[in-house]
Amino acid sequence: MGMYMIIVGAGSIGTSLIDIAVREKNNVVVIDASPDRAREISNKYDITVLNGDATSAETLREAGSERADALIATTSDDAVNLMVVSIAEDLKVPSIVSVVNDKEHAEFFRKLGANVMENPEDVVANHLYNAVKRPKVKDFTVLSHGDQIFRLTINEGSPLVGKSLAESTKRGSLPHSIHVITFEREEKREIPTGETVIEVGDILTLFSLERASDELVEKLSG
Repeated sequence: MGMYMIIVGAGSIGTSLIDIAVREKNNVVVIDASPDRAREISNKYDITVLNGDATSAETLREAGSERADALIATTSDDAVNLMVVSIAEDLKVPSIVSVVNDKEHAEFFRKLGANVMENPEDVVANHLYNAVKRPKVKDFTVLSHGDQIFRLTINEGSPLVGKSLAESTKRGSLPHSIHVITFEREEKREIPTGETVIEVGDILTLFSLERASDELVEKLSG
């Protein structure tokens, strides 16, 4: 069963989110201050679109805050997003998420109980940089406190090949700070155990408690 979601802001991020939420058959209500954007979204999707001020409790109530499962603030103005989050918290919306355009503001949002998504431009920039810096890494995400998640294809020269994960950890080939979350083999993704033996061509999704150096990534990949 789909969620009842209020999306504030129909800019580039909001529009992408609306597209996903509608495709996944959620009940979506959009609020945007721009008449043109509101009209565009209304013409494109069969959903409720309010052209109004989302920093008004009355507007959020009109959007159905009392029955909403979630509210997501996506505007490019942190002051607007923060006000929306604050009102949504007062209205007891169960799940509140907000884009934070300036990372220095993130703590204000967290104190209000919102889940925070850092500036998407920074996220994209980091992905582009790491795509060049670490071409062997298929995907790369930096979490809070410097934790990392990345995907790696295992080649013949990898010290992990032919050994179980437990053995690789015991030998020191796989640092204790790095955990294999999933592995893909022949287009099947599975959760490994300590007895899982790594083969050439496996794609591993790894979680690192600290920054994995370029040298370590190269070594693990082979």
